Amino acid sequence: MNIILLGPPGAGKGTQAGLLEDKFGLVQLSTGDILRAAVKEGSEVGKMAQDIMSSGKLFPDELMAQILGEHIDQLDADVGIIFDGFPRTQNQAALLDDLLSERGKVLDHVIELSVDEDALVDRITGRYTCGNCNTGYHDRHKLPKVEGVCDVCSKSEFKRRPDDNEETVRTRMAEYRGKTAPILPIYEELKIVSRVDGMGGISEVSDALNAILS
Repeated sequence: MNIILLGPPGAGKGTQAGLLEDKFGLVQLSTGDILRAAVKEGSEVGKMAQDIMSSGKLFPDELMAQILGEHIDQLDADVGIIFDGFPRTQNQAALLDDLLSERGKVLDHVIELSVDEDALVDRITGRYTCGNCNTGYHDRHKLPKVEGVCDVCSKSEFKRRPDDNEETVRTRMAEYRGKTAPILPIYEELKIVSRVDGMGGISEVSDALNAILS
């Protein structure tokens, strides 16, 4: 079972992908995670990605598809994949189709996590994590039991992503609507698109996804 999980940043794709991995034995391939890992490792791809991103340019679609293909080839042939972060454009959708067909694979589901923009801004701008163990918190929805102390590791080092601000979130939403949403008609013609309310609780969203995939 191969799935594309769509939705703007902050819609909960990463969280839900992790739950789907556990339940269905799938493997999540997140282009963001792949590139960040490559940069951290200092590999040739990582150095290239660092140079491209630090110059403000977009990572080339063809190169990203090549890297994704290499990761697919490292998996067992019968393992299902959750694609997170790719495709984001019509060109990327075409590249992914080529990647899968070359390997005798097909897409089974394309699921969009639908969101309310104002609620998403609140969700993202309020989130922060423990700098030591990466446990997530939120200014309004999930505060530590003891103020300033992580529930899990008892450290007092918290951090926020610098791009978790309203202006950036709304810019990303506009970009998602302009570039990614238009790929949905491609998959709607194949009758493999489903939509889930991404603003529900984690368990609610998970139940809805499970119902689609079971």
